[in-house]
Order: sequence, then structure tokens, then C-alpha cells
Amino acid sequence: MGIVPIEKARDMARESGLDLVEVAPTSKPPVCKLLDFGKYKYEISKKEKDSKKKQHVIVVKEIRMRPRTEDHDLEFKLKHARKFLEQRNKVKFTIQFRGREMAYKELGGELMDKVIEKLDDIAKVEGERKFEGRSLTVTMIAK
Repeated sequence: MGIVPIEKARDMARESGLDLVEVAPTSKPPVCKLLDFGKYKYEISKKEKDSKKKQHVIVVKEIRMRPRTEDHDLEFKLKHARKFLEQRNKVKFTIQFRGREMAYKELGGELMDKVIEKLDDIAKVEGERKFEGRSLTVTMIAK
């Protein structure tokens, strides 16, 4: 339509029973539209809800172990990890060391190798192993 003075635009909005809505306030000159503002807000909220439905939120599940975790316990924890990975979640494995266990960090490394090897068919390692304080962590994501 072209550039219209603000007073004329307000009169046009009043006559048509619509609202004068500023769509692009930062442009030169600012852009305004004549529309039903309530309906406009409703449509925007509907689009936002629609886009949220299509999103999948990735959750990080943590599985904690100790360096001397037995095979049966490890299999049990790996079964849970598989379930989490199948649901497309990330799984963070943490091996916690206590007291004298800090002298045997290689036991934790071997256990982590075993975990990575057993889940190799369904998951891959994201990033690298991190030794943070008294714990060794690795994060895995589904392939």
C-alpha cells in the first residue's frame, strides 16, 4: 500500500474494527499491519505448541559404578543403559573411586573399556574420558 501517516493508519484500523500492530519496529520506517491482535496471538501460540510437539528433548541419564563392580551387577547396569540409549537419551557412566581405590585407577579404566566394548553395537562415545576429582566419566550417545 505504501507509506501511510500514523493518524490515517489509526483511522483505518478503527473503521475496519481491527488493531494496528507494529510488526517490524526496528526497520526504517517501522512496519505496521491491520489485523485482529487476539487471533494473531492465538495463531502464534498454536505454532509454538506444534513445534514443541515435534521436539525430542535429550536427557542425560547417569549410571554410577565402583572400580570393583562385579560382572552380574555390570550386566544389570548395562541392560538399563541399553534401554536409555534405545529411548535416544545420553548415558553418562561414572566410576567413583574411594579411599585406596585411587591407587588403582587402571581397574576403573578396564571397567570403562568393558562398558564401551559391550555397548559398541548400539552406542558411541561422545567426547573422551574425563578424570574429575575422584571419578572417571564417559558419555555415550546412540548411534
